[in-house]
Amino acid sequence: MPDISDDFRLVPSVNKCKGALLKHSWLAIAAACIASIGAHSAQAQGNYEIQVYGAETQAPRTTMVELHSNYTADGQKQFIDGVDPTNHAEHETIEITQGLNDWSEVGFYIFTSEQSGSGIQWVGDHIRPRVRVPERWRWPVGVSLSMEVGYQRAFFSQDTWTWEIRPIVDKTVGRWYFAVNPALERTWHGPDVNLGVGFSPAAKFSYDFTRQISGGLEYYADYGSISNIASLHNQQQQLFPAIDLNVSPKWEINFGVGIGPTAATDHWIVKGILGRRFDWGRKTSQ
Repeated sequence: MPDISDDFRLVPSVNKCKGALLKHSWLAIAAACIASIGAHSAQAQGNYEIQVYGAETQAPRTTMVELHSNYTADGQKQFIDGVDPTNHAEHETIEITQGLNDWSEVGFYIFTSEQSGSGIQWVGDHIRPRVRVPERWRWPVGVSLSMEVGYQRAFFSQDTWTWEIRPIVDKTVGRWYFAVNPALERTWHGPDVNLGVGFSPAAKFSYDFTRQISGGLEYYADYGSISNIASLHNQQQQLFPAIDLNVSPKWEINFGVGIGPTAATDHWIVKGILGRRFDWGRKTSQ
């Protein structure tokens, strides 16, 4: 979830991208303006936590609390097999990540959704342990491995129990930053059990314009079953021009606008991430 969520389970009946956005916030207003550009049909897709993970884990005695927010300005407008439409849906996801030692952490997600006519609803929960290659090994790239498993209600996804394994590789070169997350996903309960293992890669590159502002492009996709890649029409792919504000080591701020060019993808999404890091370590006198 580098925590798409997540992670982006981008096949028609699955919701693995996570995130949300407050209804009356300025992000929602911006998304409503974007929606007026145009509308197209899309298949069912959930969006809860939209993030390309970096390899670094939280330090021991450190807790990161994040609010992942999105607003689907132009998405699926009809019920598909009993799954709630995504059009004009607002999703709020709380992610709490606790550092265990210098090479591992565990994260927990609470997914919610708000939409006209249905109010605020609990969607499901996931847990995500992660390990990484320690810095003392001095590898030329950052490497970690995330494992995510959880439940989501059938009203929001026919696949109610899902599992994901996400390799994470990143690298900083001068002002440039690169990360790839070639995630593999498996449905344990739901119609996509028969698909076997799905392939849902994500990637990011960004550039530090200043010490406080970075900008770049995030890519999320689902190509369907790894043994039977879906046609381009049925693949879900999204590009997010995104900005990161590096105002303090204690804060994480990310904002992006997603464009979905394929028929199986929600076509316009505005997403934001606001995170605060808390250090529970003993303070030393200066």
